[in-house]
Amino acid sequence: MMVTMTTRRQFLASSLPLALYSQTPRRVDRSRISALTDEIARTPQGAIEFLKQYGLHLAELREVPGGGGAYDEALSDEQLRAAARELNDAGMRVSFLDAGSMKYMLPGTQPVRVRQETDEARAKRLARDGQEYERRMEHMRKALNAAKILGADKVRVFAFGRVAEPLKLMPRIAEVLQPMVDLAAAQKIQLLVENEGSCNVATAAELAALMKLMPSKYIGVNWDITNGMGQKEVPFPDGYNLLPKDRIGNVHIKGRSVLDYPERQDWRAIFDTMTKDGYTGNFGLETHIFGAGQIQASHDSMKAILRILEG
Repeated sequence: MMVTMTTRRQFLASSLPLALYSQTPRRVDRSRISALTDEIARTPQGAIEFLKQYGLHLAELREVPGGGGAYDEALSDEQLRAAARELNDAGMRVSFLDAGSMKYMLPGTQPVRVRQETDEARAKRLARDGQEYERRMEHMRKALNAAKILGADKVRVFAFGRVAEPLKLMPRIAEVLQPMVDLAAAQKIQLLVENEGSCNVATAAELAALMKLMPSKYIGVNWDITNGMGQKEVPFPDGYNLLPKDRIGNVHIKGRSVLDYPERQDWRAIFDTMTKDGYTGNFGLETHIFGAGQIQASHDSMKAILRILEG
């Protein structure tokens, strides 16, 4: 029996966003695996066919596959409703909206990596970042509206472009985030901060530091486990052991972390450990192997994930 959009929204609205850890371990299976649709196909229908091929019913949305802009920014309500219907008709639901909020320099800060740019280019960049900062609440409202229409109860945020001493900036980041968390809480939607190498929260330790400043259950963690490697972090078990386990709301799996690359991780151990610790949330494939072979790499990555789960 297919769940209607109304029924699903009612269910999501009544669910606590942090009810992702349970006293009863729940083994990871394909019902908890999703994928970022813009990396697995070149059209929305192609993404649906990819998910169907592997018996999956969850989708993560970021950019419209093949072009059309970001779901949290570029689409009208009518376009969002059409996307929601298409997924619903295929028996899919949106597990996570990967919005791009706050992936720019916080005004008044200096990037850790100094760019080689002309004075004119620098002025334009600073103006652009300033404009993005000024419209941050507008962007958040758009992202939350998109999530509501799409039936998602989790939305991604970042923590601004990376500075030389990120930990010193955490109180300011928490201050900027709090009104966004309040907006999300009013709609029973949870914001998840992703650790991203170019941002102030790149490692598990930095995720943990920010979470300590923000106790609300409406803000948590999207753990992208290999994103801290640029800061010399060992993702598992070292990074994982630093995380507040009950704040993890979603996990990203990079293609390189399941295929034969230097970034490969022991996902069997990760799945087993998180299950033992009571995590009942989802895992989304973010292929991130670019170029002409990206779609094939997505297939190879998903097959590898399912072999790990079912082997």
